Amino acid sequence: MKRTVVPISIAAGLLLVALLTQPAIAAPGVDSSGLRSAVTVAGIRAHQQEFQDIATANGDTRAAGTNGFDESADYVRDLLLGAGYDVTVQPFPFAFFQELSPSFLEQTAPTPTVYGNGTDFLTMDYSAAGNVTASVTAVDVVLALPRSPVTSGCDGDFTEVGAGGFGNIVPDPTGPDDFAAFPSGNIALMQRGTCTFALKVANAASAGASAGIIFNQGNTPAREPLFGGTLGGPADIPALSTSFAFGETLANTSGLILHMVTDTVSEIRTTSNVIAETPGGRTDRVVVVGAHLDSVLAGPGINDNGSGSATILEIALQMADLEIQPRNQVRFMWFAAEEAGLVGSDFYVSQLTKREIKDISVMLNFDMVGSPNFVRFVYDGDGSGTGTVGPNGSDVVEDVFLDYFASQTLATEPTAFDGRSDYGPFIAVGIPAGGLFTGAEGLKTAAQVLIYGGIEGAQYDPCYHEACDTFAGTGDGGGSTPPGLGLIGLDQMSDAAAHAVLTFAMSRSAVNGN
Repeated sequence: MKRTVVPISIAAGLLLVALLTQPAIAAPGVDSSGLRSAVTVAGIRAHQQEFQDIATANGDTRAAGTNGFDESADYVRDLLLGAGYDVTVQPFPFAFFQELSPSFLEQTAPTPTVYGNGTDFLTMDYSAAGNVTASVTAVDVVLALPRSPVTSGCDGDFTEVGAGGFGNIVPDPTGPDDFAAFPSGNIALMQRGTCTFALKVANAASAGASAGIIFNQGNTPAREPLFGGTLGGPADIPALSTSFAFGETLANTSGLILHMVTDTVSEIRTTSNVIAETPGGRTDRVVVVGAHLDSVLAGPGINDNGSGSATILEIALQMADLEIQPRNQVRFMWFAAEEAGLVGSDFYVSQLTKREIKDISVMLNFDMVGSPNFVRFVYDGDGSGTGTVGPNGSDVVEDVFLDYFASQTLATEPTAFDGRSDYGPFIAVGIPAGGLFTGAEGLKTAAQVLIYGGIEGAQYDPCYHEACDTFAGTGDGGGSTPPGLGLIGLDQMSDAAAHAVLTFAMSRSAVNGN
């Protein structure tokens, strides 16, 4: 990996060149200097340290559905109550999945063979736990070209309504049945295609299968390799996925008996969003300021998304300490189960009435603002840089950030509304949105190194979704040059966040121009 070190004087010159290529933008119209001065890196890092301490005491994770998340939510709630906010804890159910140890698969007959986890097969998300030894029965598989269409496992006691997933699977007692002669207790070997994995496994379980294996369809090169899949919710039987070639071999093996072991937790748990509102301000022009509080199971999540959670927490606390009286109500939100598929934000938006949706002026999202190898990404509200346009008014949000960074002589880059964070459910109902992002698994380019420093070809966050996403890892730069580069980004992005929050809190007009 090539490491590029750029002297400060050269980097500064290149930065000015980059800025001079941008159109002139007027200076921000709201004086946010007091709030920006109050929102410090030290204050944000203190919250991140608390999140780290909570994770350390709870198996090194703050994932939704764990004690680590619950204690993080309690920490945020208690500070906000003490600051005078109106705080609501909004519980909701979600599908929790954890693989406790690697799954195991072996052929016991006709030829004893142990297969490789991660090379021959993978555990499907939301697979049940189990220890099964049984004969294998292929279910309506299509091995001859063109291998399309494939309806293997799609016809049975259940069918799907609307979008796929366990929540859309309903009884279908009158339809055709792929499992009419299925021997109860056998392992069902099914092929990818037509319906969801969830429906295939649900039908197999209903037919008495002890486990399920789904192999790739094999109709195109992209549908041949080993793949990972999700069942969307807790299954009743263990389930593995594999490649077309592996599945074809299993289907053609006479007298096949497999021993399968899955060690998982797959169940419905309850978690909660934390919502804090300013006591004052217009309730028909609410400014939603959001960040997800949960980490992945693999680590503490101090950047993803302890950085965004700590930043908006510090903004909220400093607004209260400065006794800022917003013209428009500000609703700070810490979403749960974002890492499980934006479940918390989706649940929140689903509970809003049409009137309540109209009353939200804007949604500001801060998901990862302290990446060790950072870039200053701004959501591309007008679509000019990425081609993906946000709801009416999102261009105004983008301009507030761009105007601010221009006033600070700091370059930025656009990032698309790709649906990967909690703004997704808000823009889906037409709420203007915007926010900041310092990068995740993407790789830093040579051009970006000239502007921001850091390591060319390395991830923006080398510890994204990993156990090393810790307080120490986010403080020492994660190997970037110079050490602590991510804290420079955190300082700049938190100032921009504070400025935008105050700008919209004090705005006299609707963001979407209506």
